[in-house]
Amino acid sequence: MHADSITEYMKNTFADIHIVAAWGETSFFYNPNRKLPRGIYFATIKEKDGQNDRASNLDRDGVYRLNIGISKLTYRSLFGQQPSRPQAGGVVDTGHDFTSLDQLIPHPVYGWMSWVSVLSPSAATFEASKPLLSEAYSLAVRKFAYRKE
Repeated sequence: MHADSITEYMKNTFADIHIVAAWGETSFFYNPNRKLPRGIYFATIKEKDGQNDRASNLDRDGVYRLNIGISKLTYRSLFGQQPSRPQAGGVVDTGHDFTSLDQLIPHPVYGWMSWVSVLSPSAATFEASKPLLSEAYSLAVRKFAYRKE
């Protein structure tokens, strides 16, 4: 599955999103009527390594990482307790291979914040990830309502 297909799915599925592409990352924000400068982050697609995020070796041909911000409860149901926050430039200590393709795993940097990721998901893995994307979107909608009040 190509990253552009995921972006199209996001555009066609979730209302009031603002998409920002910069520095090898496409970020998805909930932001109706652009009431906030960017909005509330709920997912990203990262297509290249960054200065502080090289754990997934995204510089391999055709490799990208879908990242999803889910609830603490859902994260714990999938992976147990969230790991500790890593030191600057480090990765979370979960025992996962952050270079593995097509597997849902904790986000290598933001797992401590209940973010999960999958490198180059197949169509089946992306289909299985859709409930997590819906949850992340719903969380962003709730956070947005709280922030704008």
